[in-house]
Amino acid sequence: MKWFDKLRAFTAALLVLAAGAAAGEMDFTQGDWACALRYNDTVDSGDAVFVRLAVTRQGTLSLSAASTIARLSLGSDAGVDFYPVPSGKGTSPGAAYTDFLAGLPVSTRQKAGDLTLTVTILLPGADKKNLTLPVTVRAKEFLSFTLKLDQANTDRMTDNSPARIAQSDRLNRAVSATNPRGVYQQSPFALPTGITRITDRFGTRRVYQYADGKTNTSVHWGTDYGAPKGTPVRSCAAGRVVLAEMRNQTGWSVIVEHLPGLYSLYYHLDSLAVEEGMTVRQSGLLGYSGATGIATGPHLHWEMRLNTQAVNPAFFCGNFAHLEPKNTNQE
Repeated sequence: MKWFDKLRAFTAALLVLAAGAAAGEMDFTQGDWACALRYNDTVDSGDAVFVRLAVTRQGTLSLSAASTIARLSLGSDAGVDFYPVPSGKGTSPGAAYTDFLAGLPVSTRQKAGDLTLTVTILLPGADKKNLTLPVTVRAKEFLSFTLKLDQANTDRMTDNSPARIAQSDRLNRAVSATNPRGVYQQSPFALPTGITRITDRFGTRRVYQYADGKTNTSVHWGTDYGAPKGTPVRSCAAGRVVLAEMRNQTGWSVIVEHLPGLYSLYYHLDSLAVEEGMTVRQSGLLGYSGATGIATGPHLHWEMRLNTQAVNPAFFCGNFAHLEPKNTNQE
């Protein structure tokens, strides 16, 4: 194992401890179905809630990949359908499934307290059932700082040209897509670089000071690593490249799909090593760090989007999909 792989593995292990959340479990029957549910019942604002639902009927595998067996909602969220995932027990793509997964983001502005998690069971041949589960949110304090921009970065930040708007539209379309069969990896994600120096964290409230003295406030939706120009940037998990292009504000950028509605984003690269449509393995090379787009120096911006909303990347370095311990290496 190369030194940067060892360093990333060690740092990821620390992140797993930091990102770990209490787990809730429930076993129940619904008609002829036996069900087992696992989810994280404690979460920090800016993280996500994932629910894994295992179902069997008289000990047989009876559901196809096209089955809609449950829906997940959190608080007032409209909710999402569960999608089938390999169980890690020999289920192969195209065969019947027993395990299903769904996740929803928790806003960085969510206050501390309890949220209501609702799992609507829609199993064939059984009555509809709503399970109401408690989720405790721990409020997280996010820092704020002012970032001074020179004229070139000010121009990029304030660019409202048709070309820049078209870039924004392409990115939004990419992260808005939800492919129920887009299941590439459930095991914990890895850091995208061997550089561990963090120069800005997820959720920071940024005040941009333009060259003319005017200001604009936004939220930093990723984690920045102080990676020198030319540092290899690797995919945090197996997936499919859905966007790879030069963008005005984020420079050379890559977006990778990992699960239905779940994407990783990599910004400010100096050059790319992938093209749209390619599949990549975990730690596969995506490109090299740089300072393209709005950047005050070479670095990597790593971002995660779930159902279009940014989620703290560290959350996915833990067992977010609630795989059983013996299956944590199963993709």
